[in-house]
Amino acid sequence: MEERKKDVIRETDAEAIKLARTLMRTARHGALAVIEPETGSPLASRVGTATDTDGTPLILISGLSAHTKGIIADPRCSLLVGEIGKGDPLAHARITLFCKARKLERGTPEYARAERRYINRNPKAKLYIGLTDFTVFRLELERANLNGGFGKAYLLTGEELLLSGPAVETVAGAEQGALEHMNSDHREAIDIYANHYGKLGGKGWTLSGFDPEGMDLALGDETARVAFPAMLLEAADLRKSLVEMAKEGRAAKS
Repeated sequence: MEERKKDVIRETDAEAIKLARTLMRTARHGALAVIEPETGSPLASRVGTATDTDGTPLILISGLSAHTKGIIADPRCSLLVGEIGKGDPLAHARITLFCKARKLERGTPEYARAERRYINRNPKAKLYIGLTDFTVFRLELERANLNGGFGKAYLLTGEELLLSGPAVETVAGAEQGALEHMNSDHREAIDIYANHYGKLGGKGWTLSGFDPEGMDLALGDETARVAFPAMLLEAADLRKSLVEMAKEGRAAKS
């Protein structure tokens, strides 16, 4: 049985890590599984999702919800994300994230950043995020099971999925100003990022997040991910990369 299991699981490579991170970054919702405190039974619910700058999943949930009571009683949980497209739903990639939930404290810089990133990914949450019974949880990632489609199973560690280093904080500090500037004054450049680098159709894309590895985009209910040519090392690299990518994309069109 152990040998059969080993045969099923593929060796983790760069493509698997890229797919896993993309699934996490582009998700707007997922299935959260917790332990029901009254019965000890598993309880699964749909929740809205976002990610912190390092890639850690964020959820915004009400204290009145059954799943909130579950993760407060026992922080162990799992989150399944992965959009279903046309055809067989089992042929589409998805990832199960094994986590421990941590409630963030209102009024802290950590909470403010998580709230901001959640709203950027889920603008409609502005209607209820300020209500006192709603709060943001970080789902501290321990490991993950990635299913990239039939015959493409991987086991990944939290370290393989999350970003680390000083650039995470420096880019986070510059993120909101850059997002507002780009979405207000450089919509044409954003479409270049989407069309040229992301191979995406349509016009009117907006940016919903930056991190050292790439940018998150949205068009209506569609989300997408575009990687930077190189990992950002400091905040100044963000502007430099955006300018160079727009320039290169325009040149490719001419």
